[in-house]
Amino acid sequence: MPLGHVLYEPGSTMRHVYFPTTSIVSMLYVMEDGSSAEIAIVGYEGIVGISLFMGGESTSSRAVVQSAGHAYRVPGQYLKEEFFRAGPFQRLLLRYTQALITQMGRAVCNRHHTVEQQLCRWLLMSLDRLPSNELQMTQELIANMLGVRREGVTESAGKLQKLGMIHYNRGHITVVDRPALEAYACECYAVVKNEFDRLLPHTEAT
Repeated sequence: MPLGHVLYEPGSTMRHVYFPTTSIVSMLYVMEDGSSAEIAIVGYEGIVGISLFMGGESTSSRAVVQSAGHAYRVPGQYLKEEFFRAGPFQRLLLRYTQALITQMGRAVCNRHHTVEQQLCRWLLMSLDRLPSNELQMTQELIANMLGVRREGVTESAGKLQKLGMIHYNRGHITVVDRPALEAYACECYAVVKNEFDRLLPHTEAT
């Protein structure tokens, strides 16, 4: 799962689902003018391609690899056969879907919180899905995820670095002070994390 690899585009027929293990995938809403904004991220805790077992077969979002790594790719037909057995696997997928809906519902964050707060939320949610406190990501990709201008990301990252929360250099981000980052982030981070912890309490990074 290389950085920037597109798993599917809006409206395309989905043939596979992905279970990220060490990678992170961003779900992006793409506007007619080509601009985009992230509506959710999926890591080791989830699945990319819920439309397949929800009956849609396609989606209006784009799925792109945000952090390089690995994932299991499973043919959609196999997943649907197991899902419709109505056993523990189905119940787990439905709980995950509810948590994902909560995350998507916080898209309001882009309208009501500062770029610095959004960047804090995004960094924390990404790091929750990685085994370390480091992340490889260019300012351009971050800008696409947040739906803001690249200059806004540069300014916000610089501010967080001056405050001693992160260290940023040539696309390499290291979180230096996570408690301070959590305190600076908007409430959206805590809302989404609490819901994931409630619905999927036994998942942890490996």
